[in-house]
Amino acid sequence: MLRSMTAFGRCETTLDWGTLSWEVRSVNHRYLETGVRLPEELRALEARIRERVGQRVGRGKVECALRIRQTTSTVTELQIDKRLAESVVKACHALESFMMNAARLSPIEVLRWPGVVLEPEQNLQPLQEAAMQTLEEVLDDFVASREREGEQIKQMLLARCDSVEELVARQREHAPQAFERWKDKLLARLADIDSDPDSGRLEQEMVIVAQKMDVEEELDRLQAHLGELRRVLELDEPVGRRLDFLMQEFNRESNTLGSKSNDAQTTQTAIDLKVLIEQMREQIQNLE
Repeated sequence: MLRSMTAFGRCETTLDWGTLSWEVRSVNHRYLETGVRLPEELRALEARIRERVGQRVGRGKVECALRIRQTTSTVTELQIDKRLAESVVKACHALESFMMNAARLSPIEVLRWPGVVLEPEQNLQPLQEAAMQTLEEVLDDFVASREREGEQIKQMLLARCDSVEELVARQREHAPQAFERWKDKLLARLADIDSDPDSGRLEQEMVIVAQKMDVEEELDRLQAHLGELRRVLELDEPVGRRLDFLMQEFNRESNTLGSKSNDAQTTQTAIDLKVLIEQMREQIQNLE
């Protein structure tokens, strides 16, 4: 199934102590580039998160952000290392004798001293498991969003394929008529000249022009490219780069068709083809 590289997903999980919320968004990129923003206590999960995103996403610039909000009921009393606090206070008082007009020591300043406030030991495993489980849920939503947009792009590409096929069929019918009209014009001009042309030379020139105006090979290649495009659209894998290359081939054939044009309708067909190809190319840039 086709997937767009532009998508957004959000998921939130409520636990006893608060909530976990994931946001995952992506934009177009040549390769897979994953950015992860985590709370400090979950920094150890970064490698696992990158690996998991890489398993679910093939291409794009992906930003993953995790936020933790604790409820007030989970806030515990501060635990203070009283011995260290006393040592800090005594040291400050001892320095006061060497200082002129020393500012009064604030309790807040003592609490800011490293180690005075004891950090309670936490079992991070439940939090890590909850974070990874919520990540799976948000990735499900995120990938589904990419697939929905990818399906819309697919339908647009198929509609453009039908339009290209109509142009190819119209040009097949028109090509012989274009040569016959050119031939009639040439003979009419020669008739206005009061001389008999060399029939052998005239036939030779007509063959040369017919070869130059022959676009059957270009039309056959366009038809083959259409078949390949429809086949690739049904593949269950990232196909953005393959389709991008295929658009280059489409563009090459339409340019050749235009260069061989000898009448207004063929020129218009080449222009219409280039417009459709450009529309497809712009949408393919969004595909994974």
